[in-house]
Amino acid sequence: MTVAHHSSQLPDGSYGGNPGGFVLALPETTIYFACDTALFSDMQLIGETGIDVAVLPIGDLLTMGPEDSVRATKLINPKTVLPAHYNTWPPIAQDAHRWATMISEQTSARPVILQPGESFSLA
Repeated sequence: MTVAHHSSQLPDGSYGGNPGGFVLALPETTIYFACDTALFSDMQLIGETGIDVAVLPIGDLLTMGPEDSVRATKLINPKTVLPAHYNTWPPIAQDAHRWATMISEQTSARPVILQPGESFSLA
């Protein structure tokens, strides 16, 4: 479990617990799920563990937006990056293809955009 920077207040105003992300180390690959988080500099330390796949938010409401997600990708340096936490309701609508273009132009990571129900192979 990793740190994440996100408020944790529930709708009734009560405390919702500590936000967090996850690094999943599998025999063949390492995946970083940033979960709901803002950009933070320790993402570089997470990246030093050797991240193959990063799943980063791009929704830009209480989490990173597309530009900060690109900055996070530079810090983490994954081989592949997927966007998350976007387009599920109007306040977090984003153009994932624009994000993918920015990732391709500004980083060495391969962007992968999945539609609900789709999958991709880590191999």
